[in-house]
Formats: sequence, C-alpha cells, structure tokens
Amino acid sequence: MEVQLQQLRYVVTLSEEGQFVRAAARLHVAQPSISTAVRGLEQELGVVLFDRSRNGLSLTAAGEAFLPWARQALADCSAGVAAVQELTGLQRGRVTVGATPSLTTSLLATVLPAFRRDHPGIELDVFEGGSGVLVDRLERGLMDFALVILPVGRSGVEGRLLQREQLVLAVPPGHPLADRPSVQVGDLRGLPLVMFRDGYDLRETTVTACRRLGFEPAFAVEGLEMDGVLAMTRAGLGAAVVPASVVAPRDPLRGVPFHGGALDRLVGLAFRRDRTLSTAATTLIGRIEGAGRIQGSAKRGARPST
Repeated sequence: MEVQLQQLRYVVTLSEEGQFVRAAARLHVAQPSISTAVRGLEQELGVVLFDRSRNGLSLTAAGEAFLPWARQALADCSAGVAAVQELTGLQRGRVTVGATPSLTTSLLATVLPAFRRDHPGIELDVFEGGSGVLVDRLERGLMDFALVILPVGRSGVEGRLLQREQLVLAVPPGHPLADRPSVQVGDLRGLPLVMFRDGYDLRETTVTACRRLGFEPAFAVEGLEMDGVLAMTRAGLGAAVVPASVVAPRDPLRGVPFHGGALDRLVGLAFRRDRTLSTAATTLIGRIEGAGRIQGSAKRGARPST
C-alpha cells in the first residue's frame, strides 16, 4: 500500500475546511487535484473517508479513525525536515508558537522583533487562543511550543513556569472602586463585569474565585476577546478582571490590585514531551524566558503593599 504525504495533507485540510473549494483555496491547488487524490487514497485503503453532500463534507467513521494518524504522519515528517534544516543553523527554518492574547501583547511582542532582526531567515508563525485551545493544537503537532496559563493538565504536554502574574480589577475613571488602594474578591459580588468568552483562563479564574465565596459573578456583557474586554471597560460598561500587564501606565483604565495578591495566574511554556525542539525554537524560548524573568522582577518590585 502506497500513501503519499500530499494525500494526507489533503485529508487533514478537508476535515478542517469541510468543502473542496475552501480546501483548494487554502492549499493553492486546483479542486479536481484534491478530489482525485482523495478518491485514490480511499481506493487504496478500501474505505470511504468522507461523506459528500450538497452541504459539504463530513468524516465517516473510517475517516475519524484515519485522521489522527494522518496528522501525526505530517507532524513527524515536518519534524524530520526541521531536523535536516538544523544543518544550516539559524539561517533558515520555521517556528510556530502559540500564545494567549494577553501574553502575545505583554511578553511575545517584546521578544519577536529582536529575534526577527537577528535571524531574518527564520519564519515566525503565531497562533492566538485560550490556553485550552493552544494545548489541544500542541498535542496535535500544530505548533512547536506555546505560552499558556499553567497547569496544562495533559500527560503528553510539559509545562515550565515563567512567572506568577498578578490580576487586577480594571475599572474606568470615575468608577466607585477606581480610587481604592485594593479590592477583595468579595467586592465582585453584584458588580457588573465585562467578561471573556468561554475557554479563557481569566473567565474561569474569576468565576471560580467568586463561587468559592458562595456567589455567581454578574456579567454586563460576555463572550469577548482581550481587546474587546478592555474597550468595553473603558466605555464604562463594567469592570474586568485582567492581568496587571495589560493596563498600561497611560491607559485611562485604573488597575486596582486584589488585596494580598488574592488573584493571580501562573504563566508558563508548554511543549510536547515526545518532540525535540529545533535550534530556532530553543533559541526563541531562551529569549522568552529571559524577558519573562525581567518582567517578573519588575512586577515584584512594583507591587504595592496592602
């Protein structure tokens, strides 16, 4: 039996796009080429991988069973190519890194410009999402490493602590809590909150902290990304629990700390345990760890006494 990598790539892309037209556009190939290659693979395997209808494509039971192996084969081949490229050092290659939106802004953005300047031949691919989504993609071999909130909770993924980051209550000017030196988690009771969408660790942290005190938080609006949360909070729609790092010194928002650092989160790096990282990825990680230590020291030095 002979299965080609191109066929595997087509199957994975079709499973994600659900239509031949979108898959062809994404892969920059003609639609008949994909259709012919997939039918050839189905004949080789002796099964139908996709149910085809006017509404698009859906995986059959055989397709569901085959898909993880196709993804793993592609990931392993990519790793093999990367290993060969190691012979050229940091002259060329590709690093795919994931990060939550707040960590993209506060940490990754401080590192990538200098890395890109020093190693212009290395292509950088950044994927933003919640920690759960990032770990899922990491397990599937879709990225080299990710900046996430610990713990990762997956046996095949290793987490490495970078820093402990304090959370604050962001409020607009004139808010009743804006001039307070600190707040308690109990102050969130009945307070309209601007809330992140499901899957964000900040949402889970806030809700869990409130439930520990026996109440459910009140949402003025929910389902937002970081930029949306900050914009709605500035507009006076409510308050928001966010990392201290996203409230800039010149931002009109006031970041009120929680008394005694009651709310914080552990920022870390996540890797697959069974995957050897490229030199480029390892070099980038070293720079991120250095920046994380510097930021962590600055935050500890600036932490107000409460």
